[in-house]
Parts: sequence; structure tokens; C-alpha cells
Amino acid sequence: MAAASSFVLTRVKLPGTKHVRLLNRHLLPSISAKETNRSRSIFPARHLSTTPPALGQNVMVRDALNLALDEELERDERVFVMGEEVAQYDGAYKVTRGLWKKYGDKRVIDTPITEMGFTGIGVGAAFNGLRPVIEFMTFNFSMQAIDQVINSAAKTFAMSGGVVNVPIVFRGPNGCAKGVAAQHSQCFAAWYAHCPGLKVLSPYDSEDSKSLLKAAIRDPDPVVFLENELMYGTNFEVSDEVMHKDHVAPIGKARVQRVGRDITLAAHSIGVHFCVEAAEMLAKEGISAEIINLRSIRPLDMDAINESITKTHHLITVEGGWPQHGVGAEICAQVVEGPAFHFLDAPVIRVTGADVPIPYSKHCEHVATPQASVVVDAVKRVLNK
Repeated sequence: MAAASSFVLTRVKLPGTKHVRLLNRHLLPSISAKETNRSRSIFPARHLSTTPPALGQNVMVRDALNLALDEELERDERVFVMGEEVAQYDGAYKVTRGLWKKYGDKRVIDTPITEMGFTGIGVGAAFNGLRPVIEFMTFNFSMQAIDQVINSAAKTFAMSGGVVNVPIVFRGPNGCAKGVAAQHSQCFAAWYAHCPGLKVLSPYDSEDSKSLLKAAIRDPDPVVFLENELMYGTNFEVSDEVMHKDHVAPIGKARVQRVGRDITLAAHSIGVHFCVEAAEMLAKEGISAEIINLRSIRPLDMDAINESITKTHHLITVEGGWPQHGVGAEICAQVVEGPAFHFLDAPVIRVTGADVPIPYSKHCEHVATPQASVVVDAVKRVLNK
């Protein structure tokens, strides 16, 4: 059963000649020749958005992402950023703020509105030893480029017999949004996690965003990096260790976001936010919820989930995506097949978005999204409270 905002019980293509020509003209020379002559640039003088990103112990998610990009661009000259409005406009969500002015036209590249085109260029650059970071203004638009992401990026390492690595990152906002309707509000975590050859990361807070994005950029394989636009402006406390430029989080490892004893809530991205709110509400009623921040969807850290189940004996999964074939469904299947199944004292419940395209209406949108109150109701049902 799936209800609105409720719970549920149980052909490879290489870059064409035009892409190669563009690659040779504009990308590879920045590595081989290291041109410094700005007068030959086809772009206007840089003069926009001079406000530096906020740094310190309390860091916004967008600034954590910006800092990760800045540090990796500085660290490795093979890294470059490409996408719509990432350069002169500083990014639609200001994640790339200031990077164009600092690194120039060949490291931060504005593109036309052609996802298939610039994604293909990025994949071709990765084939040639560069490390592109491709920004989708929203992951809904990545559907225009899915042939390049899946057939060209994800499959090439296997199809080349392990000879050709594709070190590329596809990043941008994904999932729940506000007032932008069905074509801009979909979660693609389950879509991309279905595909071998991809690594899929879904950060929640500033620590996740900075340390996991750095890990994604350094990884030798294609990584889909799913952010959430509603979290960009949220501040989180970040430790000095995480702020260090050499700190990189391991891919494939979940994090215990909140320690508890009565029930396990497994979530990713903004779903963790719903769980944190729900846990605070439940604590007032004497219910202690443990929150597992998945962070990585593929590979999925089932060891962390199973370990938590052996302590709490109950599990709820929370995600903003659709219920059928979702991330929660995969977790449920692996729990049933794994060592923690016999530790469960009740069936697993999945809290998901409604099984409908996200509506534009503000009220309907709210009802179609897994709010904290829905998580609380699910917890009480599992615990028979």
C-alpha cells in the first residue's frame, strides 16, 4: 500500500569529432600548455559576485560544496567544472561562486543548455585523463544526458577490460524541492543506484557535502553526487578535522547521525532531516530513535544498518523518492536476505514520497512529501505505541 506522504508496509557511444575538436581546443591545452594569456579568451572580463563564501565552524551546505570544489581545483590541475551558468553567474544555486574568477575560463566552463552535449564532452575529457565535474542545474535534466552517463561513463571501464577509467563527477540538486512541480522535484537515487559502474552519493549536511565531494572528485570511477536544493542554505557545525583540506570521507560508509535504542531510521539526503525532526518529537514521548545517514547509495553500507538493527530490533527507511523499486525497497530486500533479519521484532516500514508525480500545489506538494509527522506515525505503528 502506498499513500500520499505515508508509509508502505512491507549502445556505447564515444565522443564525436566535434566533441574531440572542442576537447583539444579548450580543455587539453590547459593541461599541456598551461596558457596564461587571458587576452585570447572569448569570454568577457570577470567582474561578478565578489562576496567570498562563508567559512568557519558553522558552514552552509552550499559553502561546503564550494570549498570542496575550490580545494580540488587548486590541488589537481586536471579537475575542471562544466555546466550551465557555473562560471559568470556563479551557479544557479551559487555553489560555484567565485571559482570562475579564481581559475579562469578553462577550469570553470559555461555551457549552452545542452545536457547531452556537455556531458558527452565531460566523458570524453575523462577518457583523456582529466577529471571533470559536470553540474546539472537539476538532476531531472540529467535525463537528457542519461545515455552518456550510463552507456558512456558507467560501462566503459568494464567494456574496456579494466583499461579505461572514467574519473568524472555528475553533481547537482536532486529530489524534494518547493513549488517547481513534477519535472523538477524527482529523486533519482534509485535510478542511478541500479546501474553497475556508477557510485552514487547522497549527502545530508555540510560535513557530508565537503568530504564526500572531495572523495568523488578523487575517485577513479564515475560518481553521481545527489545534493538537495532545500538543504543548500542550511548551516551545520563542522569540526576542524573535516575543514582540513586533506580530509576525505570514505565512499560506501554510512554515518550514525543520532544514537538511539528503540528503532532504527535509515535515510539519505533531506530524508535525514525529516528523521532528525521526527527523532526530536519522539524523544519527548520517551522513544529513542537511532538515525543512520546512508550517505552512499551505491555502494550501500548494509553493515551499518544491520548493526543498528541488532541493537534496536526495528527498522524504518525514509526517502523522498517513489516507493516502488526505491532505495528503501532495496534495503528491505537486503535485510530479509541478510544476518539481521531474525533480530527484527516487527516488519520493516518504508516511508516514501507519494506514488505520484510531485504536484505543483503547495498543499498537495506538502502532503506528497514524507514529513517528520509521517515518520513519527510510522514509528508508533512499528512499536505498537
